[in-house]
Amino acid sequence: MTLRNILLGATMLCAATTPAFAYAQDAAPADDTATANDADYGNEIIVTASKRSQTLQDTPIAVSVTSAADIENAAIRDLIDLQSAVPSLRVSQLQSSANTNFIIRGFGNGANNAGIEPSVGVFIDGVYRSRSAAQIGDLPNLERVEVLRGPQSTLFGKNASAGVISIVTQKPQYEFGGAIEASYGNYDAITVKGNITGPISDTVAFSLAGNYNRRDGYARDLNLDTDVNDRNRWGVRGQLLFEPTDALSIRLIGDYDKIDENCCIAGNVIAGPTVAITNALAGGPSVDANNPFSYNVYNNFLSTNEIENYGGSAQIDYDLGKLALTSITAYREVRANTNQDSDFTSADLIGQNSQQLGIDTWTQEVRLTSDFDGPINFLLGGYYFNEKIKQKNDIRFGEDFRPYGNALIQAASGGALSVPALEAALGAPSGSFFREGDGLDEAYRLKNTAWSIFGTVDFEVTDRLTLSAGANYTQDRKKFATNVISTDTFSGIDLNDPAFAGFRNQLLLGGALQQAGVNPNDPAAVFAFATNPATAATFQAFQAFANANQNNPAANPLNGLKPFQFLPPFLNLPNSVEPGKTSDNDLAWSVRASYELTDTVNVYATYATGFKASSVNLSRDSRPLASDLAAIGAAGLATPNLVSGSRFAAPEESEVYEVGLKANWSVAALNLAAFKQSIKGFQSNIFTGTGFALANAGKQSTWGVEFDGSVRPVDGLNLTLAVTWLDPKYDSFINSAFGDISGTMPAGIPELTMAAGGTYTHEFAGGTKAIFHVDYHYESPVQIVEGLTGLPASVAQNLKREVNQLNASFTVALTNGFELGVWGRNLTNATYLTTIFPAVAQAGSVSGYPNQPRTYGVTGRFKF
Repeated sequence: MTLRNILLGATMLCAATTPAFAYAQDAAPADDTATANDADYGNEIIVTASKRSQTLQDTPIAVSVTSAADIENAAIRDLIDLQSAVPSLRVSQLQSSANTNFIIRGFGNGANNAGIEPSVGVFIDGVYRSRSAAQIGDLPNLERVEVLRGPQSTLFGKNASAGVISIVTQKPQYEFGGAIEASYGNYDAITVKGNITGPISDTVAFSLAGNYNRRDGYARDLNLDTDVNDRNRWGVRGQLLFEPTDALSIRLIGDYDKIDENCCIAGNVIAGPTVAITNALAGGPSVDANNPFSYNVYNNFLSTNEIENYGGSAQIDYDLGKLALTSITAYREVRANTNQDSDFTSADLIGQNSQQLGIDTWTQEVRLTSDFDGPINFLLGGYYFNEKIKQKNDIRFGEDFRPYGNALIQAASGGALSVPALEAALGAPSGSFFREGDGLDEAYRLKNTAWSIFGTVDFEVTDRLTLSAGANYTQDRKKFATNVISTDTFSGIDLNDPAFAGFRNQLLLGGALQQAGVNPNDPAAVFAFATNPATAATFQAFQAFANANQNNPAANPLNGLKPFQFLPPFLNLPNSVEPGKTSDNDLAWSVRASYELTDTVNVYATYATGFKASSVNLSRDSRPLASDLAAIGAAGLATPNLVSGSRFAAPEESEVYEVGLKANWSVAALNLAAFKQSIKGFQSNIFTGTGFALANAGKQSTWGVEFDGSVRPVDGLNLTLAVTWLDPKYDSFINSAFGDISGTMPAGIPELTMAAGGTYTHEFAGGTKAIFHVDYHYESPVQIVEGLTGLPASVAQNLKREVNQLNASFTVALTNGFELGVWGRNLTNATYLTTIFPAVAQAGSVSGYPNQPRTYGVTGRFKF
């Protein structure tokens, strides 16, 4: 019997018998949560980070909790904003609305390449979201967000080698209630969301929620004369809670989200030498040169993002007395259609860079949890994951690419070469090089199946000392296939082909003559130089050099044209050498000791390992391993201009040594953690300008200290401070996209990150409250990327990011449930680049994504 059948059988057993309290990964009871949120203080908040309901203080895991009240007060609109409250978390949005990258403690990758699994797992109500098109601000009945730091593979498997973001929404209630909220802000931002909950019968309750979120673009496309970077999304979410007996609970959730918006602008960070050419082709400015924070861009068509994200889950909890059985079954689909003017200029260089992506994910989890009175308790579970990815990409030349390439080739050759001349010399049909509409048609498929068995044991040695151990065995298999066809004629020509020896000879001789001051295109001048007794010997030497090197790849005068061959013929797989399969397994484990120094102070020590399975490069930069090239050639599979790279990256293995302290006093609370975390085989994913270079680093490690605390010096005033200090480095990374960078500091990881805030609540006679909140987010200067393809290392080293963001809100809450508030994010309009990359097909230019400018608005809310 397969594991899949076992898990399905366990699920049906839960449904057929009679049930349990929601023990693991379920929301805390509504009353308890309300009390914690009302208090809005300290470590009394109930969390489920260990898949058990515990107070924050009693959870021996480095976890940050952001409550619904915190999210409302700070006007956190989506997961990107969450980093302003959790310093160890870094979130960035990349080229589309569906691509969000999460990093915890400097570890994490993913997004922008569907074959690369994130290192930070995102879960909503216990259901894994394998890709990042999940926004929290549009969840109307949000309860809290837990951010678990460090490897969490013992309980969460291969999806959590760097950490976990767990989003918890409220269960349906047996008392009618709900909320309606509307906001209006600058850029004509309108947000409306609401939810209602209540009983259907004594044993059945429901909740229904909806949201609508739109905003004009905060950037301006001066070429198309329209706003860009708008927001247009909506969603619905329904829940049913069945509790036919005191023992059985069944929670059904269904949701649908739709995004249809223009995203994401890239500004020009460095204007390279090609800008003059694109300006000429565009008949005016093609970029806002060297000015990424003007939020003015020039494109020749609007980028599109049409994304549907939907699915359902069933959680069944069955109380067996001293045991609780939990089953979570889920099925989800993501459908994304995107297109982007990826040269980010008003010249029509890249006429299309579209993607159609479909992801179907089915997951099944079963857990058995004990609640014995004795010193030993355990959790035992199994997890099954099945995902299918279909991806189609198209990148095509625009109408300006041929004249653009011609201008560059003429400039590089001093006028000796042109595109028509190359076509004639290389035997290609006239007009075939860089023809409008030519490019790559790409299709990729990936099937991923994985299963794991996990468990933990807690042993109370004394009333104050608890020892815990856990393990997770995971088996992960991937099968992938490509069908990529290049119609780019020039990229398919081998410039080292012996058939072109005469042409290369002519160019070598012409280049030597030119250096000698002789125009090789003037026959009379060449004849005079060749027959003049004073220069005849030199001419003969030039001829001898050209004859000797006409078939020497290192001296090929056409080598400067090879960067234009960026869409070469593709070696598809599976083939007789490359099977298109990976198979990984791992045993992740952890040990913890937790000790209550006093009734208010706990300390803990942890050692844990983490695992992330192989990731697959589903991009046009997928290339055979260097070790396979000989076998590929012997099998007659080699395509023109085939070079080595990687089809996939091997697994990551992480580990952490951590000690921590958690305290909760009457007027203050604090959490402190010190750790050394490392990852072997870190899966580096570097954008090369047209695709992604995927490679394993030898080892990356980080020493760090995290502190977060709160203090209530007077009634109504709560001050918070969270600080993260990191000292990361690449212990070994020899084969990076930029050479050996061993011993250097990984880019994008600030040494110091801080989030400071304060909330003051004043209650007037009669119960009306005035709530003022302010928070500040800081990140120390850091190099944004390791390097930029085709540019000196000093360019990337000089481009740094520093974050200084101030947010505030003021709310008046009446006793009848009505609240009215004003809010603002990034009030000082601070600017920074979230990431940078080499401009597509524009050597010497750099593009980057600027942060969101200042936003502000007014919100009305009614809770009943």
